[in-house]
Amino acid sequence: MKTYAELAPSPRTILTPGPVEVDPRVLRAMSMPILGQFDPEFTALMNDTMGMLRQLFRTNNEWAYPIDGTSRSGLEAALVSLIEPGDKVLVPIYGRFGYLLQEIAERCGAVLVTLEQQWGSVFDPEEVIAAIRKERPDIVAIVHGETSTGRIQPLADIGRACRELDVLLVVDAVATIGGVPVETDAWQLDVVVGGAQKCLSVPSGMAPITYNARAEQKLLKRKRVERGLRTTSTPSSTSDPLFAPIRSNYFDLSQLQDYWSPLRLNHHTEMTSMLYALREGVRIILAEGLEARFARHRLQEQALMAGLEAMGLSLYGDPASKLTVVTCVNIPPGVDGESVRDMLLGKFGIEIASSFGPLKGRIWRIGTMGYSCSTKNVLHFLGAFEAVLVRHGVPVQAGAGVQAALDVY
Repeated sequence: MKTYAELAPSPRTILTPGPVEVDPRVLRAMSMPILGQFDPEFTALMNDTMGMLRQLFRTNNEWAYPIDGTSRSGLEAALVSLIEPGDKVLVPIYGRFGYLLQEIAERCGAVLVTLEQQWGSVFDPEEVIAAIRKERPDIVAIVHGETSTGRIQPLADIGRACRELDVLLVVDAVATIGGVPVETDAWQLDVVVGGAQKCLSVPSGMAPITYNARAEQKLLKRKRVERGLRTTSTPSSTSDPLFAPIRSNYFDLSQLQDYWSPLRLNHHTEMTSMLYALREGVRIILAEGLEARFARHRLQEQALMAGLEAMGLSLYGDPASKLTVVTCVNIPPGVDGESVRDMLLGKFGIEIASSFGPLKGRIWRIGTMGYSCSTKNVLHFLGAFEAVLVRHGVPVQAGAGVQAALDVY
């Protein structure tokens, strides 16, 4: 019979756009004893987490809680719960994850209207607003930080227009929450979905979400309660018969909010250790302070960019719309980008990312997110990257990258 070695993952410096390195305090939290999901100690932790998430999302929304699943589960929960078959949904696309929103909306039976921007740029908000005024969609779904291209889309004007025209705005903030400002209330965002494994530095497996009363109003019109949970005091439905029921059970926000409310109406068994991890990860962020955290991410971005440019490399995309936490580098002509990544990982234990679709083989993507976003990691990477590029025949000025980063620090 085959025997298996003890689990011993190699130490890595992870500088991808997610997942990133996890704060040791989060890993320690995950080792804490399991509590039952209705134990008062555990429900108190659930309430703590909701309060912390409101601060993280910068919102006064009643509803701020995690969906159990990867970041995509949060996006799917938001869209499947809000989109009725036949609803018109506008999706502005400027990278891979805009296409993901389009695909999920299609599967929900939406009538799709899309706008497309060349990868490496973002939309002028007025272009999106003009499309909203012309199409009058029920929902706009848009990515805030597009990790496939390293760009960030301004949202404040779009949020204001959606509110004026009574359109629900759903935002993918998976890559931005905890690393750059996400102003849910100030920008008038109706639904915001975050990710655990990026700037929050928590293992993948939970998707924090928040939504306001405008979104909740539609959820309640579609609400159904599971047959096995119905009692004489729990009606089977609060829905409007003109509204189609939510087609997913697991991703039904109307039922999930009952679970996270004082009702504690059972929906599923909560992921105990992951909730510990999320609570600790967000606690660490709030202890650091959001503004201080944003400043740290900007500093490491500036040092990284200075080092790369001093080495003679060029950055990809429109600099006016660069996403702070992802830096995209053009692969020099004639260089095998995957060979460079393999050598970085194999010899230096550093992981960076390639890209997708039309950018596959054209750029490297370097993430500086959360716990991975540190001076040690940036300097380690620049020194190792220089050595690997020299081995691949790229003419770089020896030592220039690290010195340029040190000048920033």
